[in-house]
Amino acid sequence: MADPDFYSAPTSIYWVCNALLNGRTISQLTQIQHVRGWRLPAVTHRLKTEFSWPICTEYRKSDGVAFYSLPPDVDRTKLRFPKSAEALGKVEGCT
Repeated sequence: MADPDFYSAPTSIYWVCNALLNGRTISQLTQIQHVRGWRLPAVTHRLKTEFSWPICTEYRKSDGVAFYSLPPDVDRTKLRFPKSAEALGKVEGCT
């Protein structure tokens, strides 16, 4: 099993999960600006493959910059979370 922190800082992983769950579309530049993280493609890849998050990847320009988002109808109660972002999976009123 892979390291639960994905070899990225827990703050960066938490930020990516939180941003996606809040309906944001994020890119590497967005992550650099907010948490000085450089591993957004690695984090999103692991969320997709290891945790089965339905992350959408869009390339808006020919420069190869990827933009990541979650579908608006994603059910956060059905998502599995990495250790550093487990608190985001707790929904008020649910156990």
